[in-house]
Amino acid sequence: MYFPVGGSLSADAVLPRLRGRFGRPYRHVVSAPSTQLLLEPDAAEGALVAADEQTEGRGRLGRRWLAPAGTSLLCSLQLRPEVPGERLPELTVVAARAVAETVAALTGLEPALKYPNDVLVGGRKLAGVLAEAREGRVVLGVGINVNVAEADLPRDVDRPATSLLAETGRNVDRAGLLVELLERLELRYDAWVSGAR
Repeated sequence: MYFPVGGSLSADAVLPRLRGRFGRPYRHVVSAPSTQLLLEPDAAEGALVAADEQTEGRGRLGRRWLAPAGTSLLCSLQLRPEVPGERLPELTVVAARAVAETVAALTGLEPALKYPNDVLVGGRKLAGVLAEAREGRVVLGVGINVNVAEADLPRDVDRPATSLLAETGRNVDRAGLLVELLERLELRYDAWVSGAR
């Protein structure tokens, strides 16, 4: 499958650009039910799976995440935070802030957070974060509507949706967006973990 608009998320497009430990090891799949299911329990912290399409993508409270193939950033990151269990819910907000910060830095947009896990632009949902704790780890899923045309945005949803393309009028390099997100997320995550010690 070829995605000329917005670039590829292949290992060749992403790995040479990584600036930290997040995203290593890296795995890219064309299609999966959900990237949340593709990280092995014993995978190292920082392991990441990205997909061009999720057929059963979901958000918080089991809500579906809908996006045409090759238009969004859909990924899951393995984390092993050494923090008290009662602090784990904070990780969703840490990640949502990293998403908002990344979008602002790359596009000039001013995203807002809808606690605890949605990133909005102009009141419309741009991105969502899903952190699931299990088996001594946290699988952090992120979905960002990147190059979804206005006409392709989901209509039958609880909150109107938007995309970076709809908001800026231009396509965004998905690999560059992922690399920037991982760097900012790693910095925020490390600060959050160190604050628990």
